[in-house]
Amino acid sequence: MNDEENRNDASPSQTDTPTDTSRRRFLGGVAVLSVGATLSACGSHGDESGKPLERLLSPVELDKALRDQVKTVVVIYAENRSFNNLFGDFPGVEKPLSGLKPVEYQQRDRDGSLLQTLPPVWGGVLQIGPQTLDGVTYPSATQFQEHLPNAPFALKGPNAEDLPFGLVTRDLWHAFYQNQMQINGGKNDGFVAWADSGGLPMGYYAQSRYSLRLWDVAQEFVLCDNFFQGAFGGSFLNHQYLISATAPFYPDAVNSVAKTQIATLQSDDPADPRLKPLEQSPASAMTGPPQFGPSALTPDGYGVNTLAPPYWPTWIRDPERPAYAKPDLPNVMVPQTHEHIGDKLSKKNIDWAWYAGGWQATLDQYKDSGGIPKIPNFQYHHQPFNYFKQQGPENPLERGKRLRDAGLGDESHTNKFFADAEAGTLPAVSFYKPQGNLNMHAGYADVASGDRHIVRALKVLRESPQWKNMVVVVTVDENGGWWDHVAPPKGDRWGPGSRVPTLVVSPFARKGMVDHTVYDTGSILRLITRVFQLEKLDGLRQRDDAMIARGQKPMGDLSNTLHFA
Repeated sequence: MNDEENRNDASPSQTDTPTDTSRRRFLGGVAVLSVGATLSACGSHGDESGKPLERLLSPVELDKALRDQVKTVVVIYAENRSFNNLFGDFPGVEKPLSGLKPVEYQQRDRDGSLLQTLPPVWGGVLQIGPQTLDGVTYPSATQFQEHLPNAPFALKGPNAEDLPFGLVTRDLWHAFYQNQMQINGGKNDGFVAWADSGGLPMGYYAQSRYSLRLWDVAQEFVLCDNFFQGAFGGSFLNHQYLISATAPFYPDAVNSVAKTQIATLQSDDPADPRLKPLEQSPASAMTGPPQFGPSALTPDGYGVNTLAPPYWPTWIRDPERPAYAKPDLPNVMVPQTHEHIGDKLSKKNIDWAWYAGGWQATLDQYKDSGGIPKIPNFQYHHQPFNYFKQQGPENPLERGKRLRDAGLGDESHTNKFFADAEAGTLPAVSFYKPQGNLNMHAGYADVASGDRHIVRALKVLRESPQWKNMVVVVTVDENGGWWDHVAPPKGDRWGPGSRVPTLVVSPFARKGMVDHTVYDTGSILRLITRVFQLEKLDGLRQRDDAMIARGQKPMGDLSNTLHFA
């Protein structure tokens, strides 16, 4: 990874030189205060347009402004989109997709050689099919685009039209080890080689500026174009990182029933990021997807790929103890006891909750024996607090208070998160996980439905009595296997991984700005920690130390997206 790829964030007492695209409302990488009529008394000057500049806030002033004016932080956590996939050419981004040179996007084969063309899309573009949209039927297991050059490409349909947002495309690999192999030290040239979907990771939606509602939200508020998923890989680990800034742990995994889930690496180092392919794995990306064995656990016992929760709802329910997962299953994580952000909030008597779409429907409707979730495609491993003993069934009052049902759909009489927002009763820190078919995850959800739902959620929040003191962060858990060209900063063993789209929506937002500050998923925790003056999680300290040791500044805390009058 080249040092110039790392645009380090400045802490409140440090400054970076802003680019022209951000100078209008973002001065020196530091939060600023709108001073208006008092500007001349402060001895400040105007910019080249004659408009008054905003006065820089000191760290103490910023702390006070955050503490006094921000009362509610809401996190809307969607699914599986890289920045390039939806926002690659958004106006004002630091490194637009359309301005790249071949060396910045060309993919390499598994032996390191340059691919001459992209491989076919193994299994076709659409996950399910046929799908009919606006009177057009799209068959499944179809390429649509073939013999593509080794470059990013706009997703197209069978008649060379832009692929509609309303179609469910096939799922892509998004896993801990593969993500690191795809990033390849910051070159981002292994996304095709170490994927199960051929050339599809290089696809992006060309019509975002015309059809994506979140594009309009980004133009009104703040888009972060250097925000990276906190952990390498998939949803399981990134949900864990969102709440605790670290990986879950399985004690003595090598001697447990879960030993079959331990990854086989290319060396004896348990922290080796290179998963070892099986002997029968194709040597070239042009002849088929790579093949690997299980990799849910590292050799030293950390959970890095999907493992089921130890409590119901989970994959297989224990018929003897229906509040728990069936015992002795190798793919179930043991209860976790390390601290998460909720623990830090509870220590200061600050209310918080995780709202999950379809939670109660899952509890009520699925058979005791478990089974495959139906629509709304409730995803068990997307409920991170359900892995923690302190929110487990042994603590029913705590569990009921923190793990809340968001209900279903878009109406406040069925969506309880919307109802609480309308009533002004959201907890000070509220996480919202949309139901599965509204979260934008390829494979079982389309972009259009999730986009529409999230924008509706934002409208509800903007009409809430709590809005005047609210900060909303809209992001996705991880890239979903879609390619991105910006090199992640050098962090710790767990990440950060690929770049993902993130918006900050608030009455305090520096409206109309693209923020180039370097963030990751842990930046959400950093903001919550700063606003509510919490103890810092150990995982955040570990990433700070790792980045400082590598000559970098720690991640930002999203305060640079805000200003206070």
